[in-house]
Amino acid sequence: MLQRPRRRCEGTAMGAIVLDLRPGGGLGPFNLGMPICEAFAQIEQQPNIYDVVHVKYLDEEPLKLDIVISFPDHGFHIRFDPWSQRLRLIEVFDVKRLQLRYATSLIGGPTTLATFVAVYTLFGPTFPGIYDKDRGIYTLFYPGLSFAFPIPPQYADCFHDGEAELPLEFSDGTTPVTCRVSIYDSSRDGKVGLGFLVKNASPPPLPVGSLYMEEVHAKLGEELWFTVGGQHMPFGASPQDVWTELGRPCGIHQKQVDQMVIHSASDLRPRSTLCGDYFYNYFTRGLDVLFDGQSHKIKKFVLHTNFPGHVDFNSYIKCNFVIYGADIGGQCLEGDLLKHSITPSTKWDQVKEILGDGGRAAIQTQGSTSNPFGSTLVYGYQNVAFEVMKNGYIATVTLFQS
Repeated sequence: MLQRPRRRCEGTAMGAIVLDLRPGGGLGPFNLGMPICEAFAQIEQQPNIYDVVHVKYLDEEPLKLDIVISFPDHGFHIRFDPWSQRLRLIEVFDVKRLQLRYATSLIGGPTTLATFVAVYTLFGPTFPGIYDKDRGIYTLFYPGLSFAFPIPPQYADCFHDGEAELPLEFSDGTTPVTCRVSIYDSSRDGKVGLGFLVKNASPPPLPVGSLYMEEVHAKLGEELWFTVGGQHMPFGASPQDVWTELGRPCGIHQKQVDQMVIHSASDLRPRSTLCGDYFYNYFTRGLDVLFDGQSHKIKKFVLHTNFPGHVDFNSYIKCNFVIYGADIGGQCLEGDLLKHSITPSTKWDQVKEILGDGGRAAIQTQGSTSNPFGSTLVYGYQNVAFEVMKNGYIATVTLFQS
């Protein structure tokens, strides 16, 4: 779990913040389907509001559970699909800490209780909800939105066949108060329980032609191929070629030192490590392009997986690469290609099954101050090198021509 330093905001110390509620769309600045990097950008833009932020993920198996950004002071968290890293579900787990604004009306917070009657009055008629007898929770559904209410055991007999009449009021005139609000893509609507939503709610579909998570196919030693845009990017291409095909880079920086020179030295005579090579950084594609400082031709590609637990997390959008094993070379059926391909989801043991033993690994570390996640291991093969995290997942892939 990551936690940013705490900064107290005077404007929120005494009361709940107010966020616009958009059923099926989002909450405040957080939109369903947004990449995790955009969510972090929104947080960084408003540090006095989002002053305490927790980032939670399963370190050993980062693709098994959601990446969760939690705002404990404001009583809500946002859940990202671990593979696509897009926002799939927003949950308000403490409605008293957050005030929701729907149209021109407010609900929730410390002063406006989100009771069943208040919810029904604000959002209007809907179908009877679902009662989970084992959990004692009644869930009311609207398009892209659900409210969960705890039901005291003595009132469980208000329900028949799991449903209750609306609006729900108990015999003593009281009404339950919302314990959780969930916002999800409206295509997931239906008469299902809240547990189903948490487990299965998906991000909304990407717009037609979107380049996010575009498959980038790598032919070792030859080129990259971008499947949506159709660009082919071979080794030896010029900066002008890259600019024409991929557009303006997000950043350009000089590679100051070639750290691998020492390993190629055939003797112990002094040798310069100064390097004139330079990178084009395409952060929104999860890609770096390295040019030779003398010939100005592509000599390397660096592909980033953007896994949490790596020092570069959130610096790049995930590159959805597909690398084919050198033993097949693209001459077999599509099913065999997929079986022998390497993707961001491929673990190191699987890479070795495809490419063979990578031999001894070089240790890459930046010290605990610069990198609190610890060192990684770099394994080299002909035309490709893999940076591997401690959990066995690939952090970066470097492609080059041997």
